[in-house]
Amino acid sequence: MSKTKSPTTKDTSPESETISTTDDMDLIATSKSQPPSNTPIEQTRWNGWGNVNINKKVSPHGAKLIKSHIGKTKKLKSVSLQQVLKTVPKSRLPVAVIEMAIVSTDSEVRLRHARGQSFPDWIAMHSGDFEVFPDGVAFPESTSDVEQLLTLAQEHDFIVIPFGGGTSVAGHINPQQGTRPVLTIAMSQMDQLLDLDTDSQIATFGAGTQGPTVEAQLDEHGYRLGHYPQSWELSTLGGWIAARSSGQQSLGYGRIEQMFAGGTLVTPQGILNIVDIPASSAGPDLREMMMGSEGRAGIFTEVKMRVQPQPEQELFKVAFLPNWEAGKEVLRQAVQSNIKLSMLRLSNAIETDAHLHLGTSPSQFLAISTYLKARGLDADKVMLTYGVSGDKAQNKLALTQFNKQLKQYGSVTGKITDIMGSVWAHGRFKFPYLRGTLWERGIMVDTFETATNWRNIDEQMQQMQTAVQNALADEGEAVMAFTHISHVYKQGASLYTTYFFRAAKDHAATLRRWQKIKRAACLSVANGKATISHQHGVGHDHAPYLAAEKGQLGIQVTRDMLKSLDPEQRMNPGVLLEE
Repeated sequence: MSKTKSPTTKDTSPESETISTTDDMDLIATSKSQPPSNTPIEQTRWNGWGNVNINKKVSPHGAKLIKSHIGKTKKLKSVSLQQVLKTVPKSRLPVAVIEMAIVSTDSEVRLRHARGQSFPDWIAMHSGDFEVFPDGVAFPESTSDVEQLLTLAQEHDFIVIPFGGGTSVAGHINPQQGTRPVLTIAMSQMDQLLDLDTDSQIATFGAGTQGPTVEAQLDEHGYRLGHYPQSWELSTLGGWIAARSSGQQSLGYGRIEQMFAGGTLVTPQGILNIVDIPASSAGPDLREMMMGSEGRAGIFTEVKMRVQPQPEQELFKVAFLPNWEAGKEVLRQAVQSNIKLSMLRLSNAIETDAHLHLGTSPSQFLAISTYLKARGLDADKVMLTYGVSGDKAQNKLALTQFNKQLKQYGSVTGKITDIMGSVWAHGRFKFPYLRGTLWERGIMVDTFETATNWRNIDEQMQQMQTAVQNALADEGEAVMAFTHISHVYKQGASLYTTYFFRAAKDHAATLRRWQKIKRAACLSVANGKATISHQHGVGHDHAPYLAAEKGQLGIQVTRDMLKSLDPEQRMNPGVLLEE
């Protein structure tokens, strides 16, 4: 069995480009789809998403479109970092923990590990009302370090919160009010490729390795993992596994459950080693049981991932179809007939119009609209983004098969749509930056997602959008909402809804508006036909709705399993299951 070791040097060079949506259409078709490296924490925003050197502009007519739906907006005030630092209280951790070399009680370090990227987190970061801070942040460098920290947690009775990239949008990493001190365990120092078994195509990583670092280290040996969630720039392997993540190219590379082969989980009861056997009928699958445990069972320290050789060619393209029904049928037939695509994403008519506004200048928008109209497409048109990854012959066959299906449903393709596919690939990890740009304009934006069977797709999408659009009717406020299918399966597909609403008079009132929308959204999917989360996980925000999917017995089974590994419930309490 051949094995090679990865270099131990870290790539932390910053990315300094400024991305402008009004410039993206000028990119050539060969533009790269991945940013070059991960972002050092000192260069990340303390109160928003990502690298401080990157901004994503909104075209004036794109912002105008949103405001035509929700009305005029006014920016909320934002506090400074120094103002918030003054509110960080003294640490409650015992001296034995504070004096550890791998533990920091620095105010800014604690602040930067207190919140994730959910809408309530943004309200907290801009209002300054964090409520609770971790009492310290540990940066372990080995499995034994994590073991020692959990032993100390038991001896001194404090809470432990695992922290990967801090990208949670469901409240996974927020400390809660309570009498016990809270130690956040950040895995950022465990970010190396430790072993590569080329015979079995198994790569062993530290669980704190971020997406860009995963791919950069594998690329040195000619391999790829292929897991690309929207949060890829900052999120980590351990976080993907703990929250059962799905990447943009899951159709080709699989979801995280197809990639995760095994690893080391440190629990309050000891180390659970999950062996990387290709298949087994020896009882319940511990690997499956621990995925999605969201830090309640323990902390992954080393993970074994199924990798594959780098593809010879990777292409992304765009097609337009006459309406949603045509687009949906193309997706369903493609996946059920096993056409070897790596990605399928279908925007409904409202999202298609919004993307064409937000991602172009007025002249570009006019050119594209004129082109599509001349080809017979009207306001019902939908945009389909798709990709192939593999050797050139394989990709050519897949595209030939798929193009045949597209033509059957009246698709429009061409040079201009091919350019749009390359533009999407170039900027696909930059869309989270739009949230900060819109925030500065007083436009609030958030998302939610689900998955359901094909026969329920249309009804589910309609229920979700209607619920969100009407959520603020009692205040006389309008909400703009649109949806796309982002992942497809033979059985069904995911639905991902984005919505915009106006900031209220202050932060607290704006949060209350979001809470109304969030409740309406969750109730619209907690109906027995759809999941409360296809890819974002449960966290604190979705925990009240989990029983609708799992049933009371299912909740009890999950609770008993987690309690067997954490009998004192000190691992991330309140996440996944309500206390």
